[in-house]
Formats: sequence, C-alpha cells, structure tokens
Amino acid sequence: MTIKVNVHDAKTNLSQLLLHVKEGREVIIAKSGKPVARLVPYTEPDTKRLPGSAKSLISLADDIDEPLSEDVLESFET
Repeated sequence: MTIKVNVHDAKTNLSQLLLHVKEGREVIIAKSGKPVARLVPYTEPDTKRLPGSAKSLISLADDIDEPLSEDVLESFET
C-alpha cells in the first residue's frame, strides 16, 4: 500500500511515516500535488565490496606521478 503526503505533512509526521516505511509500505511525498520523493525501506547491498577486486582491470601509465605539461595545465585555467 502506497501512502501519499504533501511536504508539510511529511515534515510534521516524519516519525510516523518512517514506521510505515519500516513495515514495508512506500511513501510518496508531493509538492503542489506533484510527486518529488519516494521513501522506501532500506535494504543492504547484495554484495560486499572487496578491496583490490579490480586490480587486474586497471593499469596506470608509468609517468602517472610526473608533472603535467604546460599546455595541459593551461587548458585547466581557460
């Protein structure tokens, strides 16, 4: 079941709306009758991030830490 509220009601009743969301309901917040936001229950990401998992997919140039040339530096300033 979806609950629709205006911004004023959402600010006034945020705690109550969060209880509805926690129960699995969706809350649509509207401004001037037009939907602008949707509150839905938070779910944990399916996969955990693994540091270094893209190690074989990325390569850096040997001169990555060398200063940039003058023409490249100037292109940032214009």
